[in-house]
Amino acid sequence: MFDIKIGICQMLVTEDKYGNIERASSMVREAASMGADLVVLPEMFTCPYDTMRFARYAEDENGPSVGAMGVLAEELGVYIVAGSIPEKTPRGVYNTSFIIDDAGNISGRHRKVHLFDIDVPGEITFRESESLLAGDGATVIDTPHGRVGVGICYDIRFPELSRMMVLEGAEILIFPGAFNMTTGPAHWELLIRSRALDNQCYCVGVSQASNPDACYVAYGHSMVADPWGGVVLEADEGEGVFTLDLEMELIDKTRRELPILRNRRPEIYRGDSAERENES
Repeated sequence: MFDIKIGICQMLVTEDKYGNIERASSMVREAASMGADLVVLPEMFTCPYDTMRFARYAEDENGPSVGAMGVLAEELGVYIVAGSIPEKTPRGVYNTSFIIDDAGNISGRHRKVHLFDIDVPGEITFRESESLLAGDGATVIDTPHGRVGVGICYDIRFPELSRMMVLEGAEILIFPGAFNMTTGPAHWELLIRSRALDNQCYCVGVSQASNPDACYVAYGHSMVADPWGGVVLEADEGEGVFTLDLEMELIDKTRRELPILRNRRPEIYRGDSAERENES
Protein backbone atom coordinates (compact mmCIF):
# COMPACT_ATOMS: atom_id res chain seq x y z
CA MET A 1 0.00 0.00 0.00
CA PHE A 2 1.38 3.39 -1.03
CA ASP A 3 2.19 6.10 1.47
CA ILE A 4 1.03 9.63 0.77
CA LYS A 5 2.18 13.05 1.91
CA ILE A 6 -0.75 15.31 2.61
CA GLY A 7 -0.55 19.09 2.59
CA ILE A 8 -2.77 21.20 4.84
CA CYS A 9 -3.39 24.88 4.14
CA GLN A 10 -4.85 26.63 7.19
CA MET A 11 -5.69 29.85 5.45
CA LEU A 12 -6.88 33.23 6.67
CA VAL A 13 -9.91 34.09 4.52
CA THR A 14 -10.73 37.74 3.86
CA GLU A 15 -13.48 39.63 2.01
CA ASP A 16 -11.27 39.90 -1.10
CA LYS A 17 -12.27 36.95 -3.29
CA TYR A 18 -9.40 37.28 -5.76
CA GLY A 19 -6.95 37.93 -2.96
CA ASN A 20 -8.16 34.70 -1.36
CA ILE A 21 -7.60 32.79 -4.60
CA GLU A 22 -4.09 34.23 -4.84
CA ARG A 23 -3.35 33.34 -1.21
CA ALA A 24 -4.70 29.82 -1.63
CA SER A 25 -2.56 29.35 -4.73
CA SER A 26 0.54 30.47 -2.85
CA MET A 27 -0.16 28.06 0.00
CA VAL A 28 -0.77 25.14 -2.39
CA ARG A 29 2.56 25.92 -4.06
CA GLU A 30 4.27 25.92 -0.68
CA ALA A 31 2.74 22.55 0.23
CA ALA A 32 3.79 21.08 -3.12
CA SER A 33 7.34 22.40 -2.63
CA MET A 34 7.36 20.46 0.66
CA GLY A 35 6.55 17.25 -1.22
CA ALA A 36 2.79 17.04 -0.78
CA ASP A 37 0.94 14.66 -3.11
CA LEU A 38 -2.53 15.87 -2.08
CA VAL A 39 -3.25 19.37 -0.78
CA VAL A 40 -6.35 20.42 1.16
CA LEU A 41 -7.82 23.91 1.55
CA PRO A 42 -10.45 24.96 4.15
CA GLU A 43 -14.19 25.38 3.83
CA MET A 44 -15.24 28.57 2.00
CA PHE A 45 -11.66 29.41 1.12
CA THR A 46 -12.66 32.22 -1.26
CA CYS A 47 -15.61 33.61 0.70
CA PRO A 48 -16.27 34.87 4.23
CA TYR A 49 -18.34 32.32 6.12
CA ASP A 50 -21.47 34.45 6.12
CA THR A 51 -24.88 33.38 4.80
CA MET A 52 -25.50 36.89 3.46
CA ARG A 53 -22.49 36.66 1.15
CA PHE A 54 -22.68 33.16 -0.28
CA ALA A 55 -24.83 34.12 -3.28
CA ARG A 56 -22.66 37.12 -4.11
CA TYR A 57 -19.45 35.07 -4.07
CA ALA A 58 -20.96 32.03 -5.81
CA GLU A 59 -19.55 30.65 -9.06
CA ASP A 60 -19.86 27.48 -11.11
CA GLU A 61 -17.16 24.97 -11.99
CA ASN A 62 -15.91 27.24 -14.77
CA GLY A 63 -15.37 30.16 -12.40
CA PRO A 64 -12.08 31.66 -11.23
CA SER A 65 -11.67 29.62 -8.03
CA VAL A 66 -11.97 26.16 -9.56
CA GLY A 67 -10.14 27.31 -12.67
CA ALA A 68 -7.14 28.54 -10.69
CA MET A 69 -6.95 25.29 -8.72
CA GLY A 70 -7.12 23.24 -11.93
CA VAL A 71 -4.24 25.12 -13.53
CA LEU A 72 -2.22 24.79 -10.34
CA ALA A 73 -2.89 21.06 -9.90
CA GLU A 74 -1.73 20.34 -13.45
CA GLU A 75 1.34 22.56 -13.14
CA LEU A 76 2.43 21.07 -9.82
CA GLY A 77 1.28 17.49 -10.45
CA VAL A 78 -0.73 17.31 -7.21
CA TYR A 79 -4.29 16.48 -6.22
CA ILE A 80 -6.19 19.35 -4.61
CA VAL A 81 -9.24 19.09 -2.38
CA ALA A 82 -10.31 22.66 -3.00
CA GLY A 83 -11.85 23.26 0.41
CA SER A 84 -15.27 24.49 -0.52
CA ILE A 85 -16.82 27.40 -2.34
CA PRO A 86 -20.41 28.60 -2.85
CA GLU A 87 -21.29 26.73 -6.05
CA LYS A 88 -23.81 28.44 -8.34
CA THR A 89 -26.27 26.13 -10.11
CA PRO A 90 -29.62 26.62 -11.87
CA ARG A 91 -31.33 25.25 -8.74
CA GLY A 92 -29.49 27.49 -6.28
CA VAL A 93 -26.24 27.64 -4.31
CA TYR A 94 -24.47 24.67 -2.72
CA ASN A 95 -21.51 24.53 -0.34
CA THR A 96 -19.27 22.44 -2.59
CA SER A 97 -15.81 20.92 -2.46
CA PHE A 98 -14.24 20.34 -5.86
CA ILE A 99 -11.59 17.62 -6.02
CA ILE A 100 -9.01 18.31 -8.73
CA ASP A 101 -6.71 15.59 -10.07
CA ASP A 102 -3.04 15.98 -10.97
CA ALA A 103 -3.94 16.66 -14.60
CA GLY A 104 -6.08 19.62 -13.59
CA ASN A 105 -9.44 17.90 -14.14
CA ILE A 106 -12.39 17.82 -11.74
CA SER A 107 -12.40 14.23 -10.49
CA GLY A 108 -15.33 14.75 -8.12
CA ARG A 109 -17.35 17.21 -6.12
CA HIS A 110 -18.96 16.98 -2.71
CA ARG A 111 -21.98 19.11 -1.95
CA LYS A 112 -22.35 19.53 1.80
CA VAL A 113 -25.05 17.10 2.89
CA HIS A 114 -25.82 18.41 6.37
CA LEU A 115 -26.46 22.15 6.50
CA PHE A 116 -25.19 23.96 9.57
CA ASP A 117 -28.37 25.17 11.28
CA ILE A 118 -27.71 25.68 14.99
CA ASP A 119 -28.80 27.95 17.82
CA VAL A 120 -26.71 27.98 21.00
CA PRO A 121 -28.26 30.80 23.08
CA GLY A 122 -25.76 33.47 24.01
CA GLU A 123 -23.06 31.84 21.87
CA ILE A 124 -23.86 31.37 18.18
CA THR A 125 -26.80 31.17 15.80
CA PHE A 126 -26.21 30.18 12.19
CA ARG A 127 -28.54 28.90 9.46
CA GLU A 128 -26.92 27.73 6.24
CA SER A 129 -30.34 26.60 4.99
CA GLU A 130 -31.31 30.27 4.59
CA SER A 131 -29.02 30.55 1.58
CA LEU A 132 -27.75 27.08 0.61
CA LEU A 133 -29.13 23.83 -0.77
CA ALA A 134 -28.13 20.46 0.70
CA GLY A 135 -26.28 17.79 -1.23
CA ASP A 136 -27.59 14.25 -1.32
CA GLY A 137 -24.72 11.78 -1.43
CA ALA A 138 -21.39 10.52 -0.18
CA THR A 139 -18.25 11.34 -2.18
CA VAL A 140 -15.34 8.92 -2.64
CA ILE A 141 -12.54 9.56 -5.12
CA ASP A 142 -9.81 7.27 -6.46
CA THR A 143 -6.28 8.69 -6.41
CA PRO A 144 -2.94 7.01 -7.18
CA HIS A 145 -2.34 6.98 -3.42
CA GLY A 146 -5.61 5.44 -2.25
CA ARG A 147 -9.33 6.15 -2.04
CA VAL A 148 -10.34 9.44 -0.44
CA GLY A 149 -13.71 10.34 1.06
CA VAL A 150 -14.66 14.01 1.29
CA GLY A 151 -17.21 15.68 3.56
CA ILE A 152 -17.57 19.30 4.63
CA CYS A 153 -17.45 20.58 8.22
CA TYR A 154 -20.85 19.77 9.83
CA ASP A 155 -20.89 16.50 7.83
CA ILE A 156 -18.32 15.12 10.27
CA ARG A 157 -20.94 15.05 13.05
CA PHE A 158 -22.92 12.35 11.27
CA PRO A 159 -21.07 9.04 11.59
CA GLU A 160 -23.31 7.34 9.03
CA LEU A 161 -21.84 9.44 6.22
CA SER A 162 -18.25 8.61 7.17
CA ARG A 163 -19.12 4.91 7.45
CA MET A 164 -20.73 5.00 4.00
CA MET A 165 -17.53 6.43 2.54
CA VAL A 166 -15.36 3.83 4.28
CA LEU A 167 -17.61 0.99 3.13
CA GLU A 168 -17.07 2.36 -0.38
CA GLY A 169 -13.33 1.94 0.18
CA ALA A 170 -12.22 5.31 1.54
CA GLU A 171 -8.93 5.08 3.42
CA ILE A 172 -8.62 8.80 4.15
CA LEU A 173 -11.56 10.95 5.25
CA ILE A 174 -11.08 14.65 4.54
CA PHE A 175 -13.25 17.38 6.03
CA PRO A 176 -12.58 20.99 5.03
CA GLY A 177 -14.16 22.95 7.88
CA ALA A 178 -14.70 26.16 9.76
CA PHE A 179 -15.74 25.21 13.28
CA ASN A 180 -16.32 28.27 15.45
CA MET A 181 -15.08 29.38 18.85
CA THR A 182 -17.99 27.64 20.62
CA THR A 183 -18.06 24.27 18.86
CA GLY A 184 -14.35 24.11 18.00
CA PRO A 185 -12.83 23.84 21.49
CA ALA A 186 -15.61 21.48 22.57
CA HIS A 187 -15.89 19.08 19.65
CA TRP A 188 -13.35 19.50 16.80
CA GLU A 189 -10.65 17.16 18.11
CA LEU A 190 -13.21 14.74 19.54
CA LEU A 191 -14.98 14.38 16.20
CA ILE A 192 -11.84 13.99 14.09
CA ARG A 193 -10.47 11.33 16.42
CA SER A 194 -13.83 9.59 16.63
CA ARG A 195 -14.30 9.31 12.86
CA ALA A 196 -10.73 7.97 12.53
CA LEU A 197 -11.28 5.49 15.37
CA ASP A 198 -14.76 4.42 14.22
CA ASN A 199 -13.53 3.62 10.74
CA GLN A 200 -9.87 2.72 11.37
CA CYS A 201 -8.65 5.16 8.77
CA TYR A 202 -7.00 8.57 8.63
CA CYS A 203 -9.25 11.56 9.27
CA VAL A 204 -8.10 15.01 8.18
CA GLY A 205 -9.80 18.23 9.28
CA VAL A 206 -8.64 21.43 7.59
CA SER A 207 -9.89 24.71 9.03
CA GLN A 208 -9.71 28.36 8.16
CA ALA A 209 -7.25 30.23 10.35
CA SER A 210 -8.78 32.21 13.18
CA ASN A 211 -9.49 35.87 12.46
CA PRO A 212 -10.83 37.67 15.56
CA ASP A 213 -12.02 40.58 13.40
CA ALA A 214 -14.19 38.44 11.11
CA CYS A 215 -17.98 38.25 11.33
CA TYR A 216 -17.55 34.50 11.95
CA VAL A 217 -14.44 33.50 13.89
CA ALA A 218 -13.04 30.09 12.91
CA TYR A 219 -11.29 27.92 15.49
CA GLY A 220 -8.30 26.85 13.39
CA HIS A 221 -6.46 23.83 14.81
CA SER A 222 -6.37 21.81 11.58
CA MET A 223 -5.74 18.23 12.58
CA VAL A 224 -4.97 14.69 11.42
CA ALA A 225 -5.92 11.58 13.40
CA ASP A 226 -4.57 8.12 12.57
CA PRO A 227 -6.44 4.77 12.38
CA TRP A 228 -5.79 4.15 16.09
CA GLY A 229 -7.50 7.44 16.93
CA GLY A 230 -4.32 9.29 17.86
CA VAL A 231 -3.60 12.90 16.88
CA VAL A 232 -0.56 12.94 14.60
CA LEU A 233 -0.73 16.61 13.55
CA GLU A 234 -2.37 19.65 15.10
CA ALA A 235 -1.97 23.27 14.07
CA ASP A 236 -2.63 26.25 16.32
CA GLU A 237 -5.11 28.98 15.44
CA GLY A 238 -2.86 30.91 13.02
CA GLU A 239 -2.28 30.69 9.29
CA GLY A 240 0.19 28.08 8.09
CA VAL A 241 1.07 25.26 5.72
CA PHE A 242 1.76 21.79 7.10
CA THR A 243 2.64 18.44 5.58
CA LEU A 244 2.48 14.93 6.97
CA ASP A 245 3.37 11.48 5.65
CA LEU A 246 0.45 9.10 6.10
CA GLU A 247 1.60 5.50 6.61
CA MET A 248 -1.12 3.67 4.72
CA GLU A 249 0.00 0.25 5.97
CA LEU A 250 -1.16 1.36 9.41
CA ILE A 251 -4.75 1.10 8.16
CA ASP A 252 -4.45 -2.61 7.34
CA LYS A 253 -2.42 -3.27 10.47
CA THR A 254 -5.05 -1.66 12.72
CA ARG A 255 -7.89 -3.48 11.00
CA ARG A 256 -6.11 -6.84 11.34
CA GLU A 257 -5.36 -6.37 15.02
CA LEU A 258 -8.75 -4.91 15.98
CA PRO A 259 -11.20 -6.14 13.31
CA ILE A 260 -14.07 -3.74 14.00
CA LEU A 261 -15.21 -3.44 10.40
CA ARG A 262 -15.08 -7.21 9.87
CA ASN A 263 -17.03 -7.81 13.08
CA ARG A 264 -19.89 -5.53 12.12
CA ARG A 265 -23.39 -7.07 12.07
CA PRO A 266 -25.30 -4.89 9.61
CA GLU A 267 -28.37 -7.15 9.75
CA ILE A 268 -28.84 -5.94 13.35
CA TYR A 269 -28.45 -2.28 12.45
CA ARG A 270 -31.17 -2.13 9.79
CA GLY A 271 -33.59 0.73 10.33
CA ASP A 272 -36.63 -1.56 10.33
CA SER A 273 -35.35 -3.80 13.16
CA ALA A 274 -37.71 -2.18 15.71
CA GLU A 275 -40.66 -2.71 13.37
CA ARG A 276 -39.74 -6.40 12.92
CA GLU A 277 -39.50 -6.79 16.70
CA ASN A 278 -42.94 -5.24 17.19
CA GLU A 279 -44.45 -7.56 14.60
CA SER A 280 -43.08 -10.61 16.42
